Amino acid sequence: MRTTRLRSRLRGWGGVGAMAVLCALALAFVLLLPKLERHRPVVPVLGGGGPAAEAAQARAGTCTDATAQDLSLPPSDATGPAVEAVRARGYLSVGVDQNSYRWGYRSPDDASGALEGFDIDLAHRIARDLLGDAGKVQFRAIPTNERITAIRSGRVDMVVRTMTITCDRLEQVAFSAPYFRTGQQVLAPKTSPVTGYDASLAGRKVCSAAGSTAHDHLSADKKTGRLPASTDISTTVPSQLDCLVRLRLGEADAVVTDGALAASQAAQDPAVEPKGAPFTEEYYGVAMRRGADDLVRRVNRILDDYRKDGGWKASYDRWLLPTLGKDTPSATPPVPVYR
Repeated sequence: MRTTRLRSRLRGWGGVGAMAVLCALALAFVLLLPKLERHRPVVPVLGGGGPAAEAAQARAGTCTDATAQDLSLPPSDATGPAVEAVRARGYLSVGVDQNSYRWGYRSPDDASGALEGFDIDLAHRIARDLLGDAGKVQFRAIPTNERITAIRSGRVDMVVRTMTITCDRLEQVAFSAPYFRTGQQVLAPKTSPVTGYDASLAGRKVCSAAGSTAHDHLSADKKTGRLPASTDISTTVPSQLDCLVRLRLGEADAVVTDGALAASQAAQDPAVEPKGAPFTEEYYGVAMRRGADDLVRRVNRILDDYRKDGGWKASYDRWLLPTLGKDTPSATPPVPVYR
């Protein structure tokens, strides 16, 4: 009964209640987009450089999480086996979220349930510049903890899904230059005594998505003592929005997630708010298969153009300005540094 009542309340969350209900019903499942799948085979991305190219993506001893975003390959228009594989297939396969308000979510105003948001705009732009048609993209909805698996198995060509660039992930996948800057933050009910990522989390249940940088920080900080020993971080879910459902059900006291996502969730549910300032600095990148160097370089070229021609800003103003504002480091695209 509690879940049924919650679903009824969720329908009024800023016009995106249907999205939250879907999330609550699918906590443990990988959600595919049946309209776009049509049983079409996904052709694995071909490697572009072999072992030497893979080693170049993340050299042991040279990567720190503070500089991980500066290790991508310089942009190039040159083609190669990974780009040609996409062109031969005729469409780009992209792993995305369908539950993150303003990032990747099903439009409540579209009868077909089309995906829209900041990440979706970027995926369409990559398809347009790579294939000449923004519509030549096949979306696959994947949970947070399946992003790397989806890339390495060849299910998708890339993931555009609020994915932070880290050294650990660079050992498993390749990343583009960063396209967004954010940081980890606490989300909790407005009436909660939680004040941020601090001692106020003592004795509290904190939810995070499995495979997320939020969960990595919680685990590491619990071991080092930065978090109180009594903080319970055992509540993990497949996708980040599931934490908001747990919070509203009373099954968690707080959520740790990216500040940009926390702001979007606060826009969905006026009963919650970000608590305290972001306590990390992180960068999102487009994740691809290691060895697909030509595709990484091409995406970096597309990102360069996206920043310069105003596409990035137009997308930010449409989707994120209402929640993040204009006076924040997130309001301008990161300046890329290539290795």
